[in-house]
Amino acid sequence: MKKLIIIPAYNEGACIEATVREIIRSAPDCDYVIINDCSTDNTQQICEKNQFNTVNLPVNLGIGGAVRTGYQYALEHGYDLALQVDGDGQHNPSFLREMEAYLTAHDADMVIGSRFIKKEGFQSSWIRRIGIVYFTWLIRLCTGKTITDPTSGFRMIGKKAIELFAQYYPMDYPEPESIVIALNHNCKIEEIPVIMRERQGGVSSITITKSIHYMIKVTLAILKETLRGAKHKSS
Repeated sequence: MKKLIIIPAYNEGACIEATVREIIRSAPDCDYVIINDCSTDNTQQICEKNQFNTVNLPVNLGIGGAVRTGYQYALEHGYDLALQVDGDGQHNPSFLREMEAYLTAHDADMVIGSRFIKKEGFQSSWIRRIGIVYFTWLIRLCTGKTITDPTSGFRMIGKKAIELFAQYYPMDYPEPESIVIALNHNCKIEEIPVIMRERQGGVSSITITKSIHYMIKVTLAILKETLRGAKHKSS
């Protein structure tokens, strides 16, 4: 199995080197690519200094655009599995083997690392937990599928989902909406418990004000995608 770890990074100069070195130690059988989303700090300089495998985007596309670029890279280079790991050090790459084993054993198209199955480790801020509970409810209402950690960016996907996400992936705040997209395309999604850490450096781009905008925008996107999927299935 040819495996690629996708590391979206925007202004992650404080932790990108440690994140990549941990991935190299923990997952030596995986290739990796950093998608530097036009960072304004020293992220690009650190990657160049360490000769990390990096794609430097000329303009800032946002998290969705950066991740989609990673999936396009995976598709163009013939990878069988793609693994998304955030550049801020929250995701522990030691769980990747377990995610791969679970995906293979259950013939899944996507495996999401969830912090809320066993509720161990860092559980996110209170305002994000409110949003997570809400999106779990909304996705279950729209699709019938319960995802306990719909905002988790710690994911592994197979070829079917790589091909899908390389063509279409939400640009802003993509995690909940991409779940609905995958389910509408008959992808099998599973979750496994993982332990996440607090951000190891840098500052989150999501403030309380942005969180309100996030919830409204993603809600509308999920409802639109649900209607589109229902129309597609009925035709």
